[in-house]
Amino acid sequence: MARAQQAPTQSLSQGQPTEEVFVISVAAELSGMHAQTLRTYDRLGLVTPARTSGGGRRYSRADVAMLRRIQKLSQEDGVNLAGIKAIIELTRENEDLKGEVAQLRAENEHIRQHSSSRGGELVHVPRSTAVVMWTPNARRGRR
Repeated sequence: MARAQQAPTQSLSQGQPTEEVFVISVAAELSGMHAQTLRTYDRLGLVTPARTSGGGRRYSRADVAMLRRIQKLSQEDGVNLAGIKAIIELTRENEDLKGEVAQLRAENEHIRQHSSSRGGELVHVPRSTAVVMWTPNARRGRR
């Protein structure tokens, strides 16, 4: 029954189905929740489904997985909705930071390979708190 109500999204550029999406009643059934609960979670920003031009909600498989995770945190772990929202936000931030770290490590490795391929050495330069004031020598320009 749930299978008949799903609708694949269409790629605007090629007209090909790109991902399965579900209307709210199917997403509610797949996640084991009531449709009104999904509307509440959308309103609170816990899960934000895509919208049709008419405003209808369309839930992806990732959205359904997030709904199941929210249900587990709420029912099995006893976390309230504010706590769940914080967990989701921190998880997303953590994933973003992991991506940045991976990118920086790749850049660092590229720099190391590039510098060593030209025979250059990486030398540690100690930090200094000394301040050096440079002023141009007025006598040099007048000679």
